Amino acid sequence: MTDDDGSRERRRLTQETKDERQVWYFLAYFLFGIHFLAFVMIYAVRHAK
Repeated sequence: MTDDDGSRERRRLTQETKDERQVWYFLAYFLFGIHFLAFVMIYAVRHAK
């Protein structure tokens, strides 16, 4: 394994970590949004006349 292979592997791992972090952020925002919407709908149904 040459030095170029090592730097390429390091770059790939860095990009993979960044991509994984973005997936977790997307999942967190998605779940937060779903729950927020659910609470708003529950509030709307309970307070409907």
